[in-house]
Amino acid sequence: MIQLEICANSVTSALIAQEGGATRVELCENLAEGGTTPSYAQIQVARKNLQIDLFPILRPRGGDFNYSDLEFEIMKTDLKVIKELGCDGVVFGILNQEGKVDKDRCAELLKLAQPLQVTFHRAFDKSADLFQAMEDIIELGFNRILTSGGKPTAIEGLEIIKKLVSSAKGRISIMPGSGVNEMNLQDLIIETNAVEFHTTAKSFITNTSNHSEYNRELTNLEKVKNLINIIKRHS
Repeated sequence: MIQLEICANSVTSALIAQEGGATRVELCENLAEGGTTPSYAQIQVARKNLQIDLFPILRPRGGDFNYSDLEFEIMKTDLKVIKELGCDGVVFGILNQEGKVDKDRCAELLKLAQPLQVTFHRAFDKSADLFQAMEDIIELGFNRILTSGGKPTAIEGLEIIKKLVSSAKGRISIMPGSGVNEMNLQDLIIETNAVEFHTTAKSFITNTSNHSEYNRELTNLEKVKNLINIIKRHS
């Protein structure tokens, strides 16, 4: 069965993802930064209201994926909270200054995360060698890799993703993400042989208050449903 993970920027978006039929929610804040760790309250309320799997992202800030000792301490503390709140998994990725997977720090977080499922996020796409990074991530024991094939979007990285899936040989799930939508999901399913896909399925909502307009991002129910319908045709 092909699975759909929705990257949700709030509890409201997470609940919309659930209503639309998503398999799992990656909960984060600050989508413009690529996602950062959600607050305690966001995780707690999401866990209380979601029946589908909940995977918060573990990322203390935007920018690169090489963290200071202080930032790493924050990540470990946030991970303990994620476990205490009953989440099903967690999403993180750490690289060293050479652009290789930081195996020591990742191993420490993986040990702390047990028995949760663990996804290595798109830090993978910034690694110096995608195929060596995949081998390192497999060796460490991650469950899946979120990737756009090292390109800005998954459809642009389609051929690389296809090669990653083939090279993985079922040892880890390669999950295409970035720019996945109703127009390209079918092609990604057929061409890559991936069985999990990741998208925000978002829309911009405009609110007017005190004669000013405010825009915000929210998961779009119809987009999620349309993506699920495409998946059903190929499952």
